[in-house]
Amino acid sequence: MLSEVSFVAENEILGLLGPNGSGKSTLMKIIAGVIPPDEGDVIVNGVSVAENPLKVKELVGFVPETPVLYESLTASELFSFVGAVRKIESSLLKERVERLAEALEFTAMDELFANLSLGNRQKVSIIAAMLHNPSVLILDEAFNGLDVASAKVFRDLIFQFREEGREVILSTHIMPIAERICDRILIIQNGRIIAQGTPDELKKDEDLEDVFLKLTKIERDIKPLLEVLSSG
Repeated sequence: MLSEVSFVAENEILGLLGPNGSGKSTLMKIIAGVIPPDEGDVIVNGVSVAENPLKVKELVGFVPETPVLYESLTASELFSFVGAVRKIESSLLKERVERLAEALEFTAMDELFANLSLGNRQKVSIIAAMLHNPSVLILDEAFNGLDVASAKVFRDLIFQFREEGREVILSTHIMPIAERICDRILIIQNGRIIAQGTPDELKKDEDLEDVFLKLTKIERDIKPLLEVLSSG
């Protein structure tokens, strides 16, 4: 359940942080037009999610937390399907698939999606989300499963996306990713924004992880847990 969540993202990489169940994924699905808001509205490049969710889907590229794609298709067939749905001209689709696959070192084009590793599934999901050159990129834990080299390339793609004047909204549980990538961060708990600012504004003289734990009141002393484990 989300309540009174309001923010503006313009030409920036916006990070969403929060405990499990805080509403991050729900918020991202609403922005992407996947689920309708119960009340209020989201405006994406001047288009209302409530009034025109199909148009919003044209503007947005969405990588969900868990890739949900047709497991009976090969990666190549899946990209062709996405291209047809997105009405991408065949030569342009081929060029974009090749460029993104090369950048992410994805070579399993003829493998069924069902047989791919977690990292390769994530690469397929990322490529599929970027094929139509979206205005807004929404990434829900999109770094899950990526190896170090692919994660570095993906970060560079995100930076390039922002430099082209577009927006990126990403959620992550990995604080170094949030600190390194995001221009601004929203911390969400129980469906509400409880803090926001640049990484430096939120950190001050502390670690971003420590700030997050204090703000969400889930900081706890780990020593008793370690003692229990060691006593066994």
